[in-house]
Amino acid sequence: MEMEKLIARINELANKKKTEGLTPTELEEQATLRAQYLQIFRGNFKNQLANTKIQTPDGKLHPLKYMPNK
Repeated sequence: MEMEKLIARINELANKKKTEGLTPTELEEQATLRAQYLQIFRGNFKNQLANTKIQTPDGKLHPLKYMPNK
């Protein structure tokens, strides 16, 4: 699902939850969409970090190193 459509549907369900409440099916859909959004967001963020380099004062570029959670 495209990110804009995904966010639009998440927001639509959030607004409905505030006004009318959600059915059990809609609650499941909301949870699924949120999980899908987080998966895409984390993947994009990891990609961005993988392509980020730090420049030292001497002009050399060094890639960021991945450090898993402790």
